[in-house]
Amino acid sequence: MGSCLSADGANSHPYSPTSPSGARRHRKNKKQGLRSSSFDARRSEQLRRIPGRMFFNGASGVASLFTQQGKKGTNQDAMINFGSRTDTVFCGVFDGHGPFGHMVAKRVRDSLPLKLSAHWEVNIVSEDASRENSRMGSMNLDETTPFCVDEESGASMDLGEKEKHPEIFLTLKESFLKAFKVMDKELRMHPNIDCFCSGTTAVTLVKQGQDLIIGNVGDSRAILGTRDQDDSLIAVQLTVDLKPNLPKEAERIKQCRGRVFALQDEPEVSRIWLPNCDSPGLAMARAFGDFCLKDFGLISVPEVTHRRLSEKDEFVVLATDGVWDVLSNKEVVDIVASSPTRSSASRVLVETAVRAWRSKYPTSKVDDCAVVCLFLNSNPINSPTSKSEDQPTSEDLLNMGPTELDRSGTLRTGPEILPDEIDEETADLVEKPTGYGDWSALEGVSRVNTLLTLPRYVAGKDEKPSKSGQKARK
Repeated sequence: MGSCLSADGANSHPYSPTSPSGARRHRKNKKQGLRSSSFDARRSEQLRRIPGRMFFNGASGVASLFTQQGKKGTNQDAMINFGSRTDTVFCGVFDGHGPFGHMVAKRVRDSLPLKLSAHWEVNIVSEDASRENSRMGSMNLDETTPFCVDEESGASMDLGEKEKHPEIFLTLKESFLKAFKVMDKELRMHPNIDCFCSGTTAVTLVKQGQDLIIGNVGDSRAILGTRDQDDSLIAVQLTVDLKPNLPKEAERIKQCRGRVFALQDEPEVSRIWLPNCDSPGLAMARAFGDFCLKDFGLISVPEVTHRRLSEKDEFVVLATDGVWDVLSNKEVVDIVASSPTRSSASRVLVETAVRAWRSKYPTSKVDDCAVVCLFLNSNPINSPTSKSEDQPTSEDLLNMGPTELDRSGTLRTGPEILPDEIDEETADLVEKPTGYGDWSALEGVSRVNTLLTLPRYVAGKDEKPSKSGQKARK
């Protein structure tokens, strides 16, 4: 694992105890640490009270969970599943990166669901109060009261939104946005986790009844296993891999003076770089933490989408990029569907991904993998998964030979390559909020290392980054 300190020790992180600003922060954090410890105690108590909360390998009544450490060091992936209400389920996977990525991922895993639930409750109460006030106000409103143009257009806009989306989506979307914002702020102020050069992805979902709402930052992914008109099992991608080369993401980053380019020997992997320093080379456009890039275009605002489930929808798979680097969406769906039992589905998928890593990239280090399989119908978790006669098993998929997946080398230095212009067809796909099919920003392309280098800082020199950085692998 790398660190934010320079190799020779002379240069320090701006928030380290050895820098002037770090010393002030260190004294301040003594007081913050006392408040944080009491807060952590309350949070731990809240976590213990959550019914059916799972964050380790196993299976709940509706989901199967499994994670496995790769060959790059500490397992930085995390996952969670629990049901907080009647007919409501929360699931999520988190892929940490940087020196303290494992701590960031676990912190988000534990805190984000609580924040989302709290904001959801507040929004529900606020909406009920607003409806009551609106009803009482309309009863007292004089018929001759003028109605301004702005109010009328705003009312019609709200009406249009409500007609376009169900009320639960509008409520939960606001809750997702608020919870993610508060979560990132908490990480910035956390006294014990250095998130300056560390962060995590998060793909999370709430299922209530037949409504599925997904909040996503980073390049972990959610897909749906469903049946088409011919009753064949197909994969529907529910999220977009939020990579720096997507048109909207790249435009925002460049407007914030961040740079987006790929290295010479991995031209398909675009990364975010500081304005005047070839670091840190983050291979995603949105993430929790990574505050060294938050002023230069990286954001933690989730992309929130909704899907109304039907009887043809069978399961949802959430997984980190250790799975998607070596398996396609369709392969993942087939593996889950061919698992002996539902409770073993995530384990079978991870084990198949690990074997695929060793088969396709024998000289590369296997990445961490984390999977949550959420089953949508009411069959017992230990029942066999659906399996059609012509559906390949996990062994069959591995024996099919090379797929279109292409993994580049792990180069650490190289000249800048500006990204090519995105064609209109790809740009159209980026704009689609739902129904991505099998497309993603870098479908079938490995991310190699999420973070390449860490920025170095010289104390007392306006904290300007130097041109070199200590290397750090994900």
